[in-house]
Amino acid sequence: MVGEGVAVGLVVGIIITLYRISLSKAESVLRAAIPLAKGNAPLMLAWFVGLTLMAAAIAHLMQFEPDTRGSGIPQVDAEVMGRLNMSWPRVLVVKFVEGVLCTLAGLSLGREGPSVLLGGMAGKAVSRLLHKEKGEEHVLVTCGAAAGMSSAFHAPLTGVLFALEEIHREFNAPLVIAVMASAAMSDFVTSQVLGIEPVLHFALVGDLPHIDYAFVLLMGLVCGVLGALHNLGMFAMQKNVFGQLRARIGDGVLLIAFLCAGLMSFTFPQFLCGGDAILEFLEHSRRFSYLTVLALLLGKYLFTSICFGSGAPGGTLLPLVIMGSLVGALCGLTAVGMTDVPLAYLNNFIVLGVAGLFAASVRAPVTAVVLCFELTGSLDTLLSATAVSLVAYVTANLMNVEPFYELLLSNLLETLPEITGEAQGVEVVGNKVLRTHTVGVGSMVEGKTIAEVPWPQNTLVVTIDRAGKRVIPRGTTTLQALDELVIIMDEDLEADSELILTGLFRGLTRKA
Repeated sequence: MVGEGVAVGLVVGIIITLYRISLSKAESVLRAAIPLAKGNAPLMLAWFVGLTLMAAAIAHLMQFEPDTRGSGIPQVDAEVMGRLNMSWPRVLVVKFVEGVLCTLAGLSLGREGPSVLLGGMAGKAVSRLLHKEKGEEHVLVTCGAAAGMSSAFHAPLTGVLFALEEIHREFNAPLVIAVMASAAMSDFVTSQVLGIEPVLHFALVGDLPHIDYAFVLLMGLVCGVLGALHNLGMFAMQKNVFGQLRARIGDGVLLIAFLCAGLMSFTFPQFLCGGDAILEFLEHSRRFSYLTVLALLLGKYLFTSICFGSGAPGGTLLPLVIMGSLVGALCGLTAVGMTDVPLAYLNNFIVLGVAGLFAASVRAPVTAVVLCFELTGSLDTLLSATAVSLVAYVTANLMNVEPFYELLLSNLLETLPEITGEAQGVEVVGNKVLRTHTVGVGSMVEGKTIAEVPWPQNTLVVTIDRAGKRVIPRGTTTLQALDELVIIMDEDLEADSELILTGLFRGLTRKA
């Protein structure tokens, strides 16, 4: 598994390095073209004509390969679940080209979602090359997704946690080791070409004094509320606004986002692309006002929601990080102005804003904390970022707003035909999850055939790993101690099924 993970990481590192270089070149062309065209009516008209052509090209590409729509992360989720079987050669080529065109147009989208999809498809390519079975292929897709996130952010640990928390949703030693190997190798390859500079260049003077942690907890509440509102607004734009337009004009709705990008190019160019211009402003300026930061936050959110709602093929994680940094700046300015918190700690609040908004929106607090550490290269915010992430996570949950990527996955699954799996006399229909259980020594199932075990309703044994060898499960297969079973179950019945399975597989001490 380590070797296979390294192989996936190597391939993903090469692909994402080329992808990031291409995006950087496209953004450089964009930033060079805007000043030349601004104020020149013929050139400005030519730019809008070019945007129209790019929108048409991307619409045709998405019709050619529908699995490249949106960020790409829900598609990887569905692939690992077995609900999608994407064509990896087409997705790799089409998603790559779409990402470059969206960046050239200036859409407020990030590289992380596409990088996860490109990585997942690279993992699938390696799996097909090695002639792996379906279960192992899903593991390598997860490895590729982690490697894609790692290379996109220069954050291997974030890639590992994101893949395990958001995609595979399972923790076991072989999986973790394979994913770590893949993420580390991809980041190594990318770093050799693009360097090891952290994404956020905020110098921190140290962790906030503990006496100021009351404000940190309050900031967690603010981030939790704003994260939930972020999701509600994004989903409303996608479903209520662009959903109705899409029903009438199809992928022509893309033109709205591209024309908005053209307007932003000549009015507020700092909102273009992922948001590097805003980061540079926060990193180098120490004279920004409350109203300036608030205007940047609202403008970035509105433009991102338009680009996301249109269904354009790009990610939202980098814009989320930018918006989190702006939220942190607002909280920091408030703390400095209303309390005796020194201005030197403003950068801490900016980083905490990233952690809080990420944890609230994505609902992955552990990944949020590690992300801040890897984005800044500093452990100075570890404790305060943990506090902010936990409070933001709980606050967003209490508001009963769906996590960002889970709702995107749910929406995607609704468009896919339901699949059924029949074996061992059971049937699993609809949304499903995979769980791993090990046959305990002396457990109730040891020595019984699969047909003899009283399985919970709607569960299915997918694979059996016995001393490193894969055993095909049949009704007559006898379960042995330390067999590791991968079991698929109905998501709605997961809690009850897990409770029953835990009792069945728990080992007992036999009397001599």
